[in-house]
Amino acid sequence: MYDWLLFLHLLAAFLLAVTVVMYSAVALGTTATGRMLFVADRCWDVGGVGTLVLGIWLALHLDEYGFFDGWIIGAIVLWLVATGLGQGVQRRLASGETSAVSTMHWLRTITVLGLLVLMVWKPGA
Repeated sequence: MYDWLLFLHLLAAFLLAVTVVMYSAVALGTTATGRMLFVADRCWDVGGVGTLVLGIWLALHLDEYGFFDGWIIGAIVLWLVATGLGQGVQRRLASGETSAVSTMHWLRTITVLGLLVLMVWKPGA
């Protein structure tokens, strides 16, 4: 059971990375088509729910980790921040306002990298 949970959790995390890469192309100047943004946003939706649900399930499944461990709470907070930044980018692109899209995207990228660091090194675990 643990192996499947971990595999699906990592697969969901790769979907988050797909979104970051696709939006990085937009932040670097590629023309954002509706289909491209749709795919990127759906990857974030599925990957976001998958990482959150499966990550909590993994934390509850393993005796060595507790739901209230600092690195798990930190990861959830970073997940919420990254999701909020992504929604801000989506709203701005949909309304045609591009003033802070690049900055918000790079902040989300740094947040996702911070999330990755917490998941790999699990400080305090």
